[in-house]
Amino acid sequence: MNRSDVKSAKRIVIKVGSSTLTGNAGSGLNSAAVDALVDTIAALRADGKEVVLVSSGAIAAGLAPLGLTSRPKDLATAQAAASVGQGRLIADYNRSFSRHSLVSSQVLLTIDDVVRRSHYQNAQRTLLKLLQLDVTPIINENDSVGVQEIRFGDNDRLAALVAHLVNADLLVLVTDVDGLYDAPPSHAHAKRISEVKDVTVMRDIEIGGVGSSGVGSGGMVTKIEAARIATGAGVAMLLTTLEQLTDAIAGEDYGTIFHAIHDKRPSRLLWLAHAATPHGKLILDQGATIAIKERGVSLLAAGVTAVEGEFLAGDTVELISDHGQVIARGLVAFDSTEIPRMLGRSTKELAAELGAEYERELVHRDDLVLI
Repeated sequence: MNRSDVKSAKRIVIKVGSSTLTGNAGSGLNSAAVDALVDTIAALRADGKEVVLVSSGAIAAGLAPLGLTSRPKDLATAQAAASVGQGRLIADYNRSFSRHSLVSSQVLLTIDDVVRRSHYQNAQRTLLKLLQLDVTPIINENDSVGVQEIRFGDNDRLAALVAHLVNADLLVLVTDVDGLYDAPPSHAHAKRISEVKDVTVMRDIEIGGVGSSGVGSGGMVTKIEAARIATGAGVAMLLTTLEQLTDAIAGEDYGTIFHAIHDKRPSRLLWLAHAATPHGKLILDQGATIAIKERGVSLLAAGVTAVEGEFLAGDTVELISDHGQVIARGLVAFDSTEIPRMLGRSTKELAAELGAEYERELVHRDDLVLI
């Protein structure tokens, strides 16, 4: 998707960050910013487009009522702030959408809603039905009950996964920086990068941290990660500010457009690559490393030298190269307690000694995705 194609996108996921909606920590919701965002969405809707909104801001909106001046560092206080702020956030959105006689809805997700296949399908059905009913879904991570082990970590990543979930044409991240720069934007010589044709070439580039507002949890690093997820799944991504949002979506040269680098991938491979939580590791020898990376074959016990972690058949594991790098993720076919006696042995050997059920792959190629 190039600039001219952005305007023709029919289904768009827009993610807005906390700093855009609330300003500095403790200052509360900025209703003018909410209205500006909703006005743009209403215009898109009037143009026949479908929009899903992923909105941060629950924790930030809960700071002022609780007398807090910075984002809590402990999980319990953050959950309390989210519980207070989420109601205020959705109420302001509902007020703003009602100005355009539009209906909006609240959808709170946890990582389980993407990792667990049945949850994934339920979330997908709900969102698609809301769009069919002409409703604008407003999605947020369920911060008030999420614990550290099951949280997405940042709504940028959540938005990228949602874009694939609803088969979007375009993902838009609205932030307080007007695009990706080749140096810190505060530097006089910094130049905005108008388009990125392949985000994977940026893998080793160190880019920024969290913003200065004190309310967000992300930064440019999470936006680049979101771009990797979205573009790798066949969805183009646009990074821009609220002030430039309307013009950028209209195809004008604002912000940064990240080109999709793959056709749309199967949903199960996307969550396996970016959402599933690994429960262990399989260490590969050189031959298996080359075969997995270059030939796209299944992983056999003969090519594994060690196993780490505790897991059950069907869990997600990481495949580690002979040089110690994570090269893939997959769904393992055996429990971790069964694998040690299988290492380095052919399937025929295993079947002869342990039974026919052992004459199969550790990780089948259909359940494996390269990282």
